[in-house]
Amino acid sequence: MGKMTESNLRAAFAGESQAHVRYLIFADKAEKEGYSNVARLFRAFSHAELIHATNHLKDLKGIGSTSENLQAAVDGERFEMEEMYPAYKAVAELQGEKGAVRSITWAMEAEKTHFQLYDQAKGAVSGGQDADIAEVHICEVCGWTGIGEKLERCPLCGAKASKITTF
Repeated sequence: MGKMTESNLRAAFAGESQAHVRYLIFADKAEKEGYSNVARLFRAFSHAELIHATNHLKDLKGIGSTSENLQAAVDGERFEMEEMYPAYKAVAELQGEKGAVRSITWAMEAEKTHFQLYDQAKGAVSGGQDADIAEVHICEVCGWTGIGEKLERCPLCGAKASKITTF
């Protein structure tokens, strides 16, 4: 693949991925404001953006075996928790951006669990097994991630159990 085409596909993948998530967020907001048809429109277009992003990633040869995909996830989470978020947090602290410091800290803490669980799953898959992972709990306020028994409150932000979704 030509370098310019590859660069363009990477940019398009990033843009489509962001639009996919942004439209889901917009759909939730529209739903909360009572605009169910607008929410449906946002969700439909979000799905289209996901298809576009998937096609771009396929063309970039960015989807491998489950083991390869887990390694990519491990590497991505490691980068976020060890390099990206610490640097972003330092800048936000220097600029006195308390909200940014909070959201970055919440994300950085969740990435640690993501890294551990992806790494655990990669070990299992490398051995020809499915991962033995208990229920995963995600706080809808801060993104805290936990496994095992559901807690009464989020240990990171203090949100009530009703704000913790189980997968």
